[in-house]
Amino acid sequence: MTQDSTSNFDRPVEFIKSEMADEAAFSALNYATQAPVVSGYLRVKPEDFLVEEQIAYDLSGDGEHLWIWVEKTGENSDWVAGELAKWAGVSKKNVGLAGQKDRHAVTRQWFSITLPGKPNPDFDAWPHDSVRLLKHCRHQRKLQKGGLSGNQFVIRLRGLQSVDQRTLPAGELQNNIEQRIHFIRTQGVPNYFGEQRFGHSGNNLRKAIAWLVEGKSMRMKPNQRSLYLSAMRSWVFNQYLSARIEAGIWDQYISGDALNLQGSSRWFVETDGSEIEKLPQRVSSGDLHPTGPLIGEGDLPVMQEAKALEEALYETFRDWFEGLKNQRLKADRRALRLLVSSEQHAFNYRWLEADNTSFLENDEDFKEQGLPDLELSFFLPAGSFATMVLREIVQIVDYQKKLKLVKK
Repeated sequence: MTQDSTSNFDRPVEFIKSEMADEAAFSALNYATQAPVVSGYLRVKPEDFLVEEQIAYDLSGDGEHLWIWVEKTGENSDWVAGELAKWAGVSKKNVGLAGQKDRHAVTRQWFSITLPGKPNPDFDAWPHDSVRLLKHCRHQRKLQKGGLSGNQFVIRLRGLQSVDQRTLPAGELQNNIEQRIHFIRTQGVPNYFGEQRFGHSGNNLRKAIAWLVEGKSMRMKPNQRSLYLSAMRSWVFNQYLSARIEAGIWDQYISGDALNLQGSSRWFVETDGSEIEKLPQRVSSGDLHPTGPLIGEGDLPVMQEAKALEEALYETFRDWFEGLKNQRLKADRRALRLLVSSEQHAFNYRWLEADNTSFLENDEDFKEQGLPDLELSFFLPAGSFATMVLREIVQIVDYQKKLKLVKK
């Protein structure tokens, strides 16, 4: 399994103006190497998807905000926030959280409750066994949305089998997976926005198009407006990244690129000739990453080859660009590449004894091929998507989605 390291920028780049952020549209996005040859089930049990939130600062120990380290199983974060508010006798708007965590999972995350002049609630009176309040601490500030450095994941994939159900040796399939993991450790993954960004079955993108492009009147809450705007420009970014993968330049410097410094949100366009000569090597080493546009109000900062490419993107999505600019949404940039292995955070895996009988015995799509289960452990910075890492290794079948289809 190899990747062509030569740039194909000299051939025309085609942008696909998909208006559907569904599973079929995601499968059309290019892979860093090639489509996986093994499929596997995700989220069979809550404990198969463990997420632990990370913050980069210490809590003060005093203040009007009670921070609680919560472990929830099979519950969504918004519901937990509401229950914490009831328990503390405050409005739900007094509860802060950094972000929504998966429901069909075991997740550990911080919540804060604003309690000015009030004592802590009675922890013995907490009524929910599926939500454990592990520890607590006072702090001087409310937890803000996005106020985390990242998330640590431990994910188990079950029911592994070859995608086309050919009878291939289990060792050959395992070797293919291990090659992909090695590639990710050394080269990273495309920094796509995941399906969660676009709402259930891509509804947020469809509503954004109806509102901003088709001009339909739409009543929405402030948070819905933000979701629709985000969905639209996230999908344009995904299309840009996919096109650069197709051209062989997603992880390479092209002239005029806006570059992101590894480990930061800072980006820049280099104009100093002596420094420009160093850029290809700095990108190759992972010190810098090419970026793609988060479209909105403002001129394109890129130049030369990169500018030509983004102008072609603009022509394809002209009506989307104009709709976002009319909402006064400021343009920004996002790294095209995500490194998931470092000295601080290793990307680990291990093979576990398969446990398929409890959920696959009546599944006509599953053909036993003797493969063990795969467990992956890795850290992602805030704003990155674990499913976009997994898609480079295994073709994912979301077990909970499949159950819903069966029940229908």
